[in-house]
Amino acid sequence: MAYDYDLIVIGAGPAGEKGAVQAAYFGKRVAIVERENEPGGAAVHTGTLPSKTLRETALFLSGYRQMELYGFSVDMHREMAIPRLLARKNQVRELEANRFKWNFDRHNVKQLKGVATMVDPHTVEISTLGGGTQRLTTEFVLVTTGSIPFQPPNIPFDDADVDDSDTILQIDRLPEKMIVIGGGVIGCEYATMFAAMRVNVVLLEGRARLLPFLDFEMGDRLRTAMMGLGVDIRLETTTKMVKREGDKIVCELSAPGGSGETISCGKLLAASGRSGRTAELNLPAIGVVVDKRGYVQVDEGYRTATPSVFAAGDVIGFPALASTSMEQARVAVCHAFGFAYKKQVSHLLPYGVYTIPEVSCVGFSEEQAKEKKIDYVVGRAFYRDNQRGKIVGDKDGVVKLVFDKATRKLIGCHCIGDRASELVHIGQVTITMGGTIDVFIEMVFNYPTLSEMFKYAAYDALKGFA
Repeated sequence: MAYDYDLIVIGAGPAGEKGAVQAAYFGKRVAIVERENEPGGAAVHTGTLPSKTLRETALFLSGYRQMELYGFSVDMHREMAIPRLLARKNQVRELEANRFKWNFDRHNVKQLKGVATMVDPHTVEISTLGGGTQRLTTEFVLVTTGSIPFQPPNIPFDDADVDDSDTILQIDRLPEKMIVIGGGVIGCEYATMFAAMRVNVVLLEGRARLLPFLDFEMGDRLRTAMMGLGVDIRLETTTKMVKREGDKIVCELSAPGGSGETISCGKLLAASGRSGRTAELNLPAIGVVVDKRGYVQVDEGYRTATPSVFAAGDVIGFPALASTSMEQARVAVCHAFGFAYKKQVSHLLPYGVYTIPEVSCVGFSEEQAKEKKIDYVVGRAFYRDNQRGKIVGDKDGVVKLVFDKATRKLIGCHCIGDRASELVHIGQVTITMGGTIDVFIEMVFNYPTLSEMFKYAAYDALKGFA
């Protein structure tokens, strides 16, 4: 059968872009369907880039980095902060959306606007905003529609002062006090961002720890840093009820010590997780398995139960990172068309949490090394002892390395502090190449640099090999 396209990609976010371009690069006829006005998905418009841009803008406007370092504070006009925050976010968003379109154009990827629905395993129907429809056939489909915020039923999201992780980016003012429900990555990032802008932030988390996927020491260091920033962290605490009372949003809390306490705020952010954006796709009707949170089930090649349909990115769930989503889409396309050069996503995935301070990790934590019964050695280096650390004024940052004692190989790297999400890649490359502690001992690092801490963390670990 002659198809209209070799591949139709549904969703023009990071995964969709890389999957479409990957196929087009090898000469396949590709179309990509996007329901929003501009490509980029959540990463460009409501998630990754906007929130990180807001973080950097908040640090600048608040003078957070200068207050202690230079002994003066910046007088931030609260009424001007939000327009400036949003203006910078919009500039970055526009630049990246244009880059998406440029990349599609240079690879001859056809861009189609509308809502896609699967008619059968090889047919996609596209409904446009004007009411028209068109049907296109394709050998393969790649679903990369991403995710949407999960909205718990006990939270009144119809209230203008109650936001989820998407709508918070349209915030109209800086409140005196904000409640953040959810101590996951998104909740912690926004909590520190608003705290840096001198908002009184209360963070509610039902679990006993923030970000339990982190090395426990790093998680504790982050919690201490957040508290130092002024965030009121309430662990093992959930909300029984959220309602409006006058000009305030009021939360009734439930905690181990008892229920009934109420706290109020001017703005509330519910960072309660996300769900796969699959409702309109009609996937179950063509045999694709979708779980109760809307996530598409795939095999190790990102193929669904329907052989012609693949899925990648946030729409398949964990780890739901832009970095892994892009790689998943590339691998999916290679499996679909039999391209031999890339068959799997690396098992070694870095995690970056853009809180204040940043936290990033790759490889085994101490706890995971213990679970694997690995005899391990840990070395640490501190920003306060590093010359570049002194210059930037970071007193609390740490680089922590975990080595396998028997092989001397690096098996884990954990960083907290300024540029942690950049530094972690030194550890990532070393682990990938099977590097040992001797790599860092022998390397010569630029001086002064934060990277030099890897050498001193290795020296710190040497005593454990004696």
